Amino acid sequence: MTTMRIFYAALAVILISSLSLAQNSIIRGNVFDQKTGDPIIYGNVYIQGTTIGANTDVNGFFTFPKLEPGNYKVVASYLGYDSTVVNVDLREGAIEYLRMEISSSGIQLNTVDVSAERERARTEVYISTTTVSQQEIQSLPSVGGEADIAQYLPVLPGIVFTGDQGGQLYIRGGSPVQNMILLDGMLIYNPFHSIGLFSVFETELINNVEVQTAGFSAEYGGRVSAVVDISTRTGDRKRFGGLVGVSPFQARAIVEGPLIKSTQENPSSLSFVLAGKQSLISQTDNIFYDYASDSTGLPFEHQDIYGKLSFVTGNGSKFDVFGFNFTDDVVYPGVATLGWDATGAGGTFTVIPSSSSLILNGIVAYSDYTIGLEEADGNPRMSGINTFNANLEFTYFGGNNEVKYGLGINSISTDFQFVNFANNSFEEQNNNTELTAFLKYKQEIGDLILEPSVRVQYYSSINEFKLEPRLRMKYNITRDLRFKAAWGYYTQNLLSTVNDRDIVNLFVGFLLNPEETLFDPETGLRTDSRLQDAYHYVAGFEYDWGRNLRFNLEAYLKDFNQLVNINRNKIDPGTPNYIVETGQAYGIDFNADYKKGPLEVWATYSYGFVNRFDGEQEYPTNFDRRHNTNLLVTYRMGKDQSWEASARWNFGTGFPFTLTEGFYGQYDFGNGVNEDVVQGNPDLGILFDSRINAGRLPTYHRLDLSVKKIWVLSEYSNLEVTASATNAYNRENIFFFDRVEYERVNQLPILPALGVAISF
Repeated sequence: MTTMRIFYAALAVILISSLSLAQNSIIRGNVFDQKTGDPIIYGNVYIQGTTIGANTDVNGFFTFPKLEPGNYKVVASYLGYDSTVVNVDLREGAIEYLRMEISSSGIQLNTVDVSAERERARTEVYISTTTVSQQEIQSLPSVGGEADIAQYLPVLPGIVFTGDQGGQLYIRGGSPVQNMILLDGMLIYNPFHSIGLFSVFETELINNVEVQTAGFSAEYGGRVSAVVDISTRTGDRKRFGGLVGVSPFQARAIVEGPLIKSTQENPSSLSFVLAGKQSLISQTDNIFYDYASDSTGLPFEHQDIYGKLSFVTGNGSKFDVFGFNFTDDVVYPGVATLGWDATGAGGTFTVIPSSSSLILNGIVAYSDYTIGLEEADGNPRMSGINTFNANLEFTYFGGNNEVKYGLGINSISTDFQFVNFANNSFEEQNNNTELTAFLKYKQEIGDLILEPSVRVQYYSSINEFKLEPRLRMKYNITRDLRFKAAWGYYTQNLLSTVNDRDIVNLFVGFLLNPEETLFDPETGLRTDSRLQDAYHYVAGFEYDWGRNLRFNLEAYLKDFNQLVNINRNKIDPGTPNYIVETGQAYGIDFNADYKKGPLEVWATYSYGFVNRFDGEQEYPTNFDRRHNTNLLVTYRMGKDQSWEASARWNFGTGFPFTLTEGFYGQYDFGNGVNEDVVQGNPDLGILFDSRINAGRLPTYHRLDLSVKKIWVLSEYSNLEVTASATNAYNRENIFFFDRVEYERVNQLPILPALGVAISF
């Protein structure tokens, strides 16, 4: 703890010294949509007649530090909007805040060839990072008539999704528990419903999604693989409105509006947004999809509710309060019954002091997640996790540099119950408090951009202190060709309970790393820490071929020094409950992005390997997909481009699984020595292949199609109708295989759907 006190004292000194830095003249501000008051994300802001420019962030914020006194013309522009110019008379040492509003123009967004994303690529590192907007999600074929981030994420390079039912997300060799999923800064432990076509997130509320598949900087911690950071927008600050939509899969509704309206005279506002959706597929499957399954139909139920209250001040400071409840239930008769419930609430804030170049961000949040599974074997599984987190971050903008640092506390409790095939019970109730601090520095040196960072993690339950250095960089070889690289060290104190021998995993529980001894000295594995940890190595190139075509190539290695798993093969009650493994994930990801006029094409290819070593054998994980390809094409038609046609094709080689060698009569010897092993009726035991995951499932491929038409009913009202076909050529992709009955159950068959939504 002495080291921690020294570190926090040093960080406090940095904070105080930053606040006392001599101030140059500064122009900063926010850019908003004139009609709705929404922030303009990644818009262009520049000072006319100079080379000084910047892109707005997810809050529409920009800053120009270290300016000489004088008169400036600040221009804000964005695709599909008219530019706005503001004159600024800047005095010595002054900080001028601009609230800029831009309005939609007659120029259609899709006919503009210049992309703000290209400009950001030249000034930001963005290695292994993809940003996704609401508009991009909606350009995907709308499965079931409704677009969803769950359908878009698998299109990104390095991401593997295991299927339509009970699907899980694997990012560059990391399992779901190794990926950090954030909703407005709050941890989400299960973002996908059992029918894998839909997430808990409402597409219409998504402000921005940032996916970091490897090499992320020190502002994120507690996970060893990847980060998916999702932010939602505020409610309309100027008028009341909403949306109502229905499809065979689900019904949804949104209502929003100002409680205190933003005006030219009083730009401050208080607004709200409330969204909810309810699954319908278990009621409509017998009407529309009675062929989907002879016995179970489509037994999926989910309900999602999310609300946010937002206060935005005249100088761009922002305060949000939000809450949610997500539920999911699925019943496979004779196989399994699964249900989970997630509830949470929190508050975030962004403070822009009027006399400092520091920007302050923070969050306080609490969430609770519980999942239960009952299988045909009668061995129930239950897992619960609740988290309290509070984080405070400071950002200082210099001329060609930027400093970001912060402090945080995460308090986590887990409750886990599990019975394995040998009727051995696992029961764990653990608590842990994580103290965190990070420092990130960005420096532009000519064409070189360096971003070193460091994170400190203290895990109180196991008394582990970790220093996690990281480095990201980019070099602009030419204006169109850029080299980038990243390296970093990562740790985490949370593990999941997925059974690696299940062909399909329905249950994913969570528990903190145990305090008991984890290692058998005969394995020769590390014994100095109970934490899971990994090193990331990434390198690649970006190339812009003309104004419309962009290529990206990255090679990566995730070296997992230590991973902790449940000892699912435990037979003797005296043997350890946990085993330790090492592993690697490595490969190459390639993607090409073409945009011109009404046509958009997105293509990805991933070649990867994911393996583990348990001290006795090296084996591929059950999500080791060697080849994965996605092709997405969107085309807009009509004089006003109110028609949109989309197609997405996915191909992936088969996942590994552990083969079945045979069966045997399994007695539990509940009667001790009096057990009748001659005439008794034993349970059927399964004899697994000693080689873990030596088999391979068939290849997976699927085509999704959709056509969308939008009718403008009034200035604020649209009618949107979407016709779609999921699995258009009715490919039989495997979902579940019953080893005992020797029966195969496939993923979803062809599912045509018609979705209707009215916005007002």
